[in-house]
This record gives sequence, structure tokens and C-alpha cells, in this order.
Amino acid sequence: MDTTKGASRMSHELTRPVSGDTPRERLLAEAFVEVADSLTDDFDVVAFLQSLALRCVELIGVSAAGILLAEPQGGLRLAAASGEHTWVLDLFALQQEEGPCLDCFRSGTAHTNIALGGMEAITAWPQFTTRALETGYEMAQVLPLRRGDQVLGTLNLLQAKPMVLGPDEIALAQALADVAMIAILQRRSLEQSEVERGQLQDALTSRIAIEQAKGVLAERWKCTVDEAFVELRRHARANRLRLAECARRVVEGELDTEGIRRV
Repeated sequence: MDTTKGASRMSHELTRPVSGDTPRERLLAEAFVEVADSLTDDFDVVAFLQSLALRCVELIGVSAAGILLAEPQGGLRLAAASGEHTWVLDLFALQQEEGPCLDCFRSGTAHTNIALGGMEAITAWPQFTTRALETGYEMAQVLPLRRGDQVLGTLNLLQAKPMVLGPDEIALAQALADVAMIAILQRRSLEQSEVERGQLQDALTSRIAIEQAKGVLAERWKCTVDEAFVELRRHARANRLRLAECARRVVEGELDTEGIRRV
């Protein structure tokens, strides 16, 4: 299989490793401060999960991270990803039908250090492993967002290098998955049941508006979708807007996009 193209794609998907400039302790502290925001009235579930996915890449040193949440019908849907490249989003989305995330969600147990080129993985998830290898990923980790018997979703980590994660890294990954679970459940406890269902549904459906806004901005500015997403998120934060609301305004023409451009 020719993975040269996928490896080239992966070169800009990798983010910087944790270094002396950004110690792991500081990044962990920031992640838990963000959890505390779930106690506020204007807590944005979508933005929080997006930030947590980025933290996973920074703290664990993987190539990409995605968070999939359970839908009311019982399946999975992508809620946040560390990168906005189309092929990465498609790879996470594929696991709504087949893949280790779906198995993890159904069983409630983690699947760690999965060699995507191994016969066991290829046999279990032929479509997913083929797509992942073509894209340039060689290893995967999947951990449940779980509380007791309740599984809210999964955290999926992808690696471009065949590097096995040790017990400490796996424990850290599960801790970050638990952080996502705690934030969601904490928010649930502060709201009426009807409102909380609407908020979680918003976390699942708002990506449609975000994807549309990225496309509009990328085409309008002649830039990459990643660059468009960074500017969209920056503008939302600067103006204290929910990410999905900011995206909606872009799509519906309510926002002066040239006025927010910095790329």
C-alpha cells in the first residue's frame, strides 16, 4: 500500500510536543481550569470538547484526537476533533458505522495500542483500517467516556508513528476522557432534563454549521480550512460568542468576514 501521500498529509497534522516551554503540569492545570467553566451559565460544550481534543495531542504526543458522543438513537457522532482536515474528520465519522470507537462504545471497555496494519484490526474493521493506513495513521487508542454502566461516548487517539503508549500515557488519556465525561455530567446536573438533552444534541449537530462556515471562509479568503477554523474560533472567543453561533452568522451572512480576517 502506498502511504507516501498520507504521510505527507500527516506532516502538518502533527502538533508540537510538550516541551520545557509548555510543561505537562501547566497543560494539565489549564485542562482542569476549563472543566471548572462547566459550572458557569455560558459554558460552551462544543468549544470545551474541541479544546480537550487539542489538549490530548499536546499532552500525550499523538497525531490526532477525536471525541464522539452518543446520539439519542444509540449510535455515535463526531463532536470535536483536534484538526479540521477533511480526511481526519471523515476517518472519525466513519466509526459511526465501523471501527474501534463503536466497539468501545458498545462494550464500555478501552481498546489500546491497536496496530492498524495488524491482522486482528484489519479483520475486525476492514474499512476503517484501510482508510486509516491510507491517510498515514498506524496506531490507535480508544477510551470510553464512562460513568458506571453509562457510556456517553469515546475518545479516539490516532498516531502516525508505530509507537506503543505505556501505562502512564494510557492512564493520562483515560483521565482526559474522564474530564470530558465529568464536564458533561456536571452540566447536566445544573439544568432541567429537557435543556440538557438539547445542549448535548447541540454538541452533535453544531458541527454542520461549523463545517459550512469553514468552507465559506476558506473559499472566500483563499486559505486552508484549518486557517479558517482558527480565525473563526478566535473571533468567537474574542466576542464571547458560542462557536456554533459564530459559524451560523458566517453562513447566513450576518458577519462581516473581512473584518475578522487575520490569516
